[in-house]
Amino acid sequence: MKEIEFNLLDEPWIRVRDDSCQVHEVSLTDALLHAHQYTSLSGELPTQDIVILRLMLAVLHTVFSRVDADGNAAELEDEEEAVERWTDLWELGQLPEEPIREYLEKWHERFWLFHPERPFGQVAGLAYGTQYGASKLNGEILESGNKVRLFSSYFGEEKTALSYAQAARWLLYLNAFDDSSGKPKGTEKKEGDDKLQSIGVGWLGKLGVVFANGENLFETLLLNLVMVNGNQVESKEKPLWESSSVCKEERRKIPLPDNLAELYTLQSRRISLERENDVVTSYHLIGGDFFQEENAFIEPMTMWKIEKETTYKPQLHNYEKQMWRDFALLYDNRGNNHIVGVIQWIQCIAERINLQMIQTSIVSVQYVKKKSSVENIFWDSLMVNKQLLIDIGANWREKIKVEINRCEQLADAIRKLAGNLYLASGGTKGDAKSWDKTFLKSRESASAQLYFRLDMPFRRWLAGITPEEVDSADYETEERVFSAWQKTAKTIAYSCAEELAMHAGDAAMVGHEIKNEKSGDSVRYSAPKAIHQFRIQVAEIYKKI
Repeated sequence: MKEIEFNLLDEPWIRVRDDSCQVHEVSLTDALLHAHQYTSLSGELPTQDIVILRLMLAVLHTVFSRVDADGNAAELEDEEEAVERWTDLWELGQLPEEPIREYLEKWHERFWLFHPERPFGQVAGLAYGTQYGASKLNGEILESGNKVRLFSSYFGEEKTALSYAQAARWLLYLNAFDDSSGKPKGTEKKEGDDKLQSIGVGWLGKLGVVFANGENLFETLLLNLVMVNGNQVESKEKPLWESSSVCKEERRKIPLPDNLAELYTLQSRRISLERENDVVTSYHLIGGDFFQEENAFIEPMTMWKIEKETTYKPQLHNYEKQMWRDFALLYDNRGNNHIVGVIQWIQCIAERINLQMIQTSIVSVQYVKKKSSVENIFWDSLMVNKQLLIDIGANWREKIKVEINRCEQLADAIRKLAGNLYLASGGTKGDAKSWDKTFLKSRESASAQLYFRLDMPFRRWLAGITPEEVDSADYETEERVFSAWQKTAKTIAYSCAEELAMHAGDAAMVGHEIKNEKSGDSVRYSAPKAIHQFRIQVAEIYKKI
């Protein structure tokens, strides 16, 4: 078996999709230089694609912070220069070959997947920590020795071994999204010191990951190439492969990275792949680098939530929540909201791109309660007119937020209706400390059904808003746009309410009287009464229009 094997710059391992929807495996060099010929990355999971996208961006940030689009040495000094360089790249329509090839050839030796001293993204000779089989490395299975899946997409040898190309992809995924099940090397307590504690999941597992999609891979790369990150011009890039040595220290707290190439190649885990007969069969793992999450605004691909007055932490996505319901967090920078760095960047270059619509995507991992394993992987996307993201769309953004808030109020109303119908049909809600589970389930199910029915109509309506076509004084046109949505929302809500009443049955029509044990008073619940109260609530929601 060769000591040095499988160079990521030469060997095919990145999965891409072409115009005819065919999936191909290509090298990192090919993926960059021919990005304009591929529609997108097409790995096994969208969460895998985002880590490969960040690797490709680390290369681009490093190269084009040092040279211009023609390959001439010129470090970025200010925001204007950074935007101009980005514009030159965008207008080319493809990534310039010469500067990228020259840079990758210089660092070719640092991209070997297997190497006795510097295996890519790994620690050579790591033989302690937690050992896992290949089925745990494969993110489509995520199967440890203690957790065997009944229905798996892989069987036999495919399950117990990975090709080098597969292993390379999942290595990056593992480093970014690994759960917290890995055991520390130092499990014994030392005098005057505590045993090593878990540092949690991988860095991307802590984020509500957000990025922009273009019409091809080149555009996707450029839209996410944040050359002005907040107030910082990305000029001093330090990717993993340029470091003079490999850190082997377990669970090391580091200062907040000050450049995106370093952040995008952060080693949240120390890993060593193990191979046999030209396949990867297992790996060793210990905790790697971590830093404080609070106010880590160097990270441009996450939403933020306010913990305290001046403290922000990454906002995780809720897999039960449609992406448009987080419209304000994603796109609006009013008040104390700190919007996604990628969105800030797109606002900066919006007038320089020839795209009318911007597709924003989210990907996320949901872990079980103690984050010892992955429970769900989910993704979503939203299409908006780019004019909504800049100053001309400010007034529109405010009104869209109002309509989303009204949708939330509709969900509360339908939730209350469902609960009342359940009580009308003979159910009970229990006491304040222990509500009946069926009562709660009926309420949440009704709310979820309403949002499901609102989902596609709202997306279509949002995508159809074109602020540049409406003069600021043309209130009539603006009102017509929002009135159309309000009518749609109310129609959907009334339809859901009628179906709920119909399914409640004849018993609910007659009604059910429930006595309040504390006051001794009785309240009669019936379907007609519940529907009447619901209609009053809906009228109240829209009364100011």
